[in-house]
Formats: sequence, C-alpha cells, structure tokens
Amino acid sequence: VQLVESGGGLVQPGGSLRLSCAASGFTLSRYDMSWYHQAPGKERELVAAITSVGGTTTYADSVKGRFTISRDNVKNTVYLQMSSLKPEDTAVYYCYAKRNGFAIWGQGTQVTVSS
Repeated sequence: VQLVESGGGLVQPGGSLRLSCAASGFTLSRYDMSWYHQAPGKERELVAAITSVGGTTTYADSVKGRFTISRDNVKNTVYLQMSSLKPEDTAVYYCYAKRNGFAIWGQGTQVTVSS
C-alpha cells in the first residue's frame, strides 16, 4: 500500500507543472485526497483537497486560481496542476490519502521555482 508522487522539478517563475500521485494496493476513489507542501524550516501545509464523494475541492488562499486538484479513478491517480508558479511555491509536495481511521502519505516530490 503506497502513494508515489512524480512530476516535480525546476521551473521558472510564471511556469507550470503537473504533479501526479499514483496509488497502489488500494482504491484511491474511496479516499479523500489532499496535496500538502513543506518549505525548508516551515511546517507542512495543506495546498488542495478533493473529497471521495462528490469531488468537492478546497484550496489554500495562496494557490486559489493558480492550482487545480483532480482525480482519475480509472488510473487510480490524483493530480495537482500548478500554474503561474511563484518562488514562494518552492517546497516538497506530498500526497495524502485518508478514509475513516486509515491515512497514508507519499514520499514527496521537490518543486523549485527559480530563475
């Protein structure tokens, strides 16, 4: 049972990236899914979330209008489309799945926004 993130990298300010989080060993569609990020020296913060039922999305104020969370239940994958990236978006991005009393984190993927 694991989550594996991919898609991070180095991008210039104003650029875009799409992060992927693939689930194995469990059915992702049954879980509420979230993306968090953690910058050096700071606490891990919620970036975006999507519910298992209804697909309701929520976003941190800092990313509203720039980031979009989505899920593909056929591919058992959740995505984070990031646009208009800023240097302050630089962080390790983590995928998180939760359902009832069970929760699991991915290993994280580094996103660096710099010119």
